[in-house]
Amino acid sequence: MLKVLWYFCGGEPGIGKSTLILQICDKVKGEGKVLYVSGEESAEQIKMRADRLGIDNEDILFLGETDIDVVNQAIIDINPKLVIIDSIQTMYSEELSAAAGSVSQVREITSQVMRVCKSRAITTIIIGHVTKEGNIAGPRVLEHMVDTVLYLEGERYFSYRILRGVKNRFGSTNEIGMFEMREEGMCEITNPSEVLISEREDNPSGSCIVSSMEGTRPILVELQALTSQTIFGYPKRTANGIDYNRLALLIAVLEKKAGLMLGSQDVYMNVVGGLRINEPSIDLGIIMATASSFKNKPIPKDMVIIGEVGLTGEIRRINLIEKRLKEAERLGFKSCIIPESNKKDLKDKYKLDIIGIGNVNDAIKKALG
Repeated sequence: MLKVLWYFCGGEPGIGKSTLILQICDKVKGEGKVLYVSGEESAEQIKMRADRLGIDNEDILFLGETDIDVVNQAIIDINPKLVIIDSIQTMYSEELSAAAGSVSQVREITSQVMRVCKSRAITTIIIGHVTKEGNIAGPRVLEHMVDTVLYLEGERYFSYRILRGVKNRFGSTNEIGMFEMREEGMCEITNPSEVLISEREDNPSGSCIVSSMEGTRPILVELQALTSQTIFGYPKRTANGIDYNRLALLIAVLEKKAGLMLGSQDVYMNVVGGLRINEPSIDLGIIMATASSFKNKPIPKDMVIIGEVGLTGEIRRINLIEKRLKEAERLGFKSCIIPESNKKDLKDKYKLDIIGIGNVNDAIKKALG
């Protein structure tokens, strides 16, 4: 049953927004007419994608138009149950002299469509493009105007996507959806942790399993680190999936507090699967993966490492530790390194061997011997 809501779905070009929206159009079959307005692609292109995805909804009507006056008139004439605007940057109003996609155009177009659709109780989904830095002004302007804001995240050259809610006037934003981009479209991943660590067969040095909270869902992911002797005077730091500045900070902690001389080492860090993680609970995993590669000693394959690291090398407590431990236990891991302060507060019993540590040196001794 469609609810009368205003959605904004944002993401980088080519990330899969149009594919996901087409699949949504198919899911609302029988609810009423769907008007798909596209200023980017032709009817032939949309039809080819719909055939590839197996879309079977005869109530989907296509309008290839960028003039918002024509779009609004079509909405009035057709009176659909669902309207898709793909994308907001391509639409323009002749009342404004600004270029399509500018802040003033986006604001005016959104206001006009909102007046037409809300007066007729029509659910509306607006698609917008943003860069990795989120520096396109247009979409940011309309975020406060809509009821729900969703962002589709991931690297276009990797198959995994995360649909993250950053605003919801009628529900929680603490949830995500994870999908895999396949030939048949966006396929839901019901068990992200199992998928993300499924190809970790051997136990090389520089590999570490960490737990990250995505909304209220714990996800286990693999971090990979590689250290190598630099051939230049200035060591290189490369971070894929984590914040570069955070990596540089944690390397400094390793040098100062654990005595690992990384000043002559290039350090490369990667989150497997193309995901991007900003949660501080993976700090200890970053440090342990780096130390493992530097010492050329593997971390036990059945160990999960969780903890935030302070500048003085202490391991700080993290939130939702029970959920993280239960996820690790469910996936068959045998041991878990967590902050000592978290271990003291545990009430439930676990099959895991839970190791509480207070600083970086203790963690290295426990995991690498």
